Amino acid sequence: MKFFGGLLMGVGILIATLSGLCSAFFLVTSLTSPNGEFSGPSMLPFIAVIGGVPFLSGLGLFFGGRAMVRAARERGE
Repeated sequence: MKFFGGLLMGVGILIATLSGLCSAFFLVTSLTSPNGEFSGPSMLPFIAVIGGVPFLSGLGLFFGGRAMVRAARERGE
């Protein structure tokens, strides 16, 4: 159980980090680009929806894995 929990934590960290960095990149790019179709604050909802779902999923995997590791420690496994 500890191994699977640790695996979930690792995958969750990777997903949350990569999607967060990608969202931050697109946010900075859209705010610093010249006026065009995909620039400025009009991109914020798009970035929040497209980047936020995997970020929250990664956080969920991380916290779920952490709960599994803690439960296994309490049971003495």
